[in-house]
Amino acid sequence: MTSPQPVRVTIKDVAARAGVSKGAVSLAFNHKPGLSEATRDRIFAAARELGWAPSSTARSLAGARVDVVGLAICRPARLLGLEPFYMEFVSGVESVLSEHSCSLLLRLVRSPEEEAGLLESWWRGRHIGGSILVDLRADDPRVPVARRLGLPVVAVGHPSLTGGLTSVWTDDTTAVTEAVRYLAALGHRRIARVGGAAALGHTGIRAAAFDEVARALELAGAWQVATDFSGESGARATRSLLTAAPRDRPTAIVYDNDIMAVAGLSVAAEMGLSVPGDVSLLAWDDSQLCRLTHPMLSAMSHDVHGFGAEVARTLFGVITGEGAGSHPVPTPVLTPRGSTAPPDV
Repeated sequence: MTSPQPVRVTIKDVAARAGVSKGAVSLAFNHKPGLSEATRDRIFAAARELGWAPSSTARSLAGARVDVVGLAICRPARLLGLEPFYMEFVSGVESVLSEHSCSLLLRLVRSPEEEAGLLESWWRGRHIGGSILVDLRADDPRVPVARRLGLPVVAVGHPSLTGGLTSVWTDDTTAVTEAVRYLAALGHRRIARVGGAAALGHTGIRAAAFDEVARALELAGAWQVATDFSGESGARATRSLLTAAPRDRPTAIVYDNDIMAVAGLSVAAEMGLSVPGDVSLLAWDDSQLCRLTHPMLSAMSHDVHGFGAEVARTLFGVITGEGAGSHPVPTPVLTPRGSTAPPDV
């Protein structure tokens, strides 16, 4: 006996649920004038409830762009050019886009609010077929805009930050806990973390994890400093941590990115401190920078290129309705090198 075939949801079903005509549904999803915002919202809500989306073929015939993916990043251009993470992430995204003959539309913005307006402009102007959201914040203004528009997106962030949008993320809590426990196992009792911008959701997750593991291990000292991810701010934070008297300063520092860890290594040398004799340093992401220093930097190794590729693959699943859902990628793995050792006490 054959199993009954699943009922296929059609545009007619969406129109009936929203109480409009099929033409109105078409207008809404092709972002054409003639509908009130309330009607558009009702149509998008009905489509989400029924799990319906227009096919990529239908969108192409209607003139919507499915061969361009949008990515906006809220970072200064100069900093972005020096940040290994985003260079690797974008290269991973591009590796998948090229397989689909798709292009990346990259813009730098000054705030999440500016990006929210840009997303609406891109989508209503049919410039993109979907978008990647990065650097999520609590109550991020981009989330409700993407949901209201019915814009296919993948949010790079923990589901607690993404308001139900499809998301891909790393387990930052586990990674931070492993990093601190490793340093404590070496004998470090005074550990600091030089983190990123306090407003970012993943910074908050890492900060909470650091506090929790520091309490669990009953460390003698635990410091956290927020920065803007730049080498200059990483150097400034390191200098402030290491200028205290030897018994009052950290013997190990964890950095939220590689460029700040490299800057921290330079500050230690400038102050006449030995790495790892006087202070151990641990970076995040493990770009080539970590292997070009002396000593080489220990790091929480993360396949950032593969991360970007997985985000792009997931977005294509959202665009085509093939069902690629939210999921984590492998947690960063500790890679010990010459910059970490037991404290010289």
